[in-house]
Amino acid sequence: MGSLPPPPTDEHISETTLLSLFKAQQGHLNYFFHNLDLSQALSFTEALLHSRGTIFFSGVGKSGFVANKISQTLVSLGIRSAFLSPLDALHGDIGALSSADILVLFSKSGSTEELLRLIPCARAKRVYLISVTSVPNNALANACDMNVHLPLERELCPFDLAPVTSTAIQMVFGDTVAIALMGARNLTKEQYAANHPAGRIGKSLIFKVKDVMKKQDELPVCKEGDLIMDQLVELSRKGCGCLLVIDEEYHLLGTFTDGDLRRTLKASGEAIFKLTVGEMCNRNPRTIGSDAMAVEAMQKMESPPSPVQFLPVVDHQNTLIGIVTLHGLVSAGL
Repeated sequence: MGSLPPPPTDEHISETTLLSLFKAQQGHLNYFFHNLDLSQALSFTEALLHSRGTIFFSGVGKSGFVANKISQTLVSLGIRSAFLSPLDALHGDIGALSSADILVLFSKSGSTEELLRLIPCARAKRVYLISVTSVPNNALANACDMNVHLPLERELCPFDLAPVTSTAIQMVFGDTVAIALMGARNLTKEQYAANHPAGRIGKSLIFKVKDVMKKQDELPVCKEGDLIMDQLVELSRKGCGCLLVIDEEYHLLGTFTDGDLRRTLKASGEAIFKLTVGEMCNRNPRTIGSDAMAVEAMQKMESPPSPVQFLPVVDHQNTLIGIVTLHGLVSAGL
């Protein structure tokens, strides 16, 4: 196992120093919150809400990273958005712009040369231009159709140079506007999940029991008259930790688990060789329907009085159609 190298003896940071930096940054962020022009923020949000085309974001350096991230957040909410590199735009990518689009330009100073060079080219496309800046009366704000001023007290950097506070307030502003758009568009959890199918949130809102259950030949089934000892292979071979006891019409009669086997062996000894599954099975197991959400199955498995590792899946006539296991749910990413 690796280990961290010892720090140089002349380098050290104390807990007090770190705490003071966090408090200072908190103060700078509070300055932003207390001085933000809400009328500007509202106009900006409404412009994005009523956009008929694509909302493009652009920026250079750290502001570019923030602009790209905010664009990705909007895309995840089902809003047409994209990041436009100012350099690539001047070499062909500006062809993506149309008169129905909005171009949002993030810049702390408002004097970023690459963005200023982009302005006349975007104007020729009749794009609506919005600048988001922190320095008053800057060139970018004067050249755009709308400007949002993000109040910046100073950078946390002791030289007031490294863009750490300015990018923090850009991110807070952009993400807050994104959530405002989410609410205004009445985005549902299901719609949000549809844009995140590979994530745990998406899977919990999209996957149903029928999407993750075992069925047909995968089911560890037996009849109630079968001897327990004759079904040990079936009990272990299907990897479900149980037997599903059914009648001739495939109605579920009960379940017999690994735990039931251990308890029966302890209580009955050699008599287990003569016992049938039907004599020792649980006649009132928890079950679930195939159209139930997979996350509901997991909640049902974990509910009192004691957790279980599987749920038989039955239809409205109690006919066995599948089994969902805790292992299967976890493997599916839930």
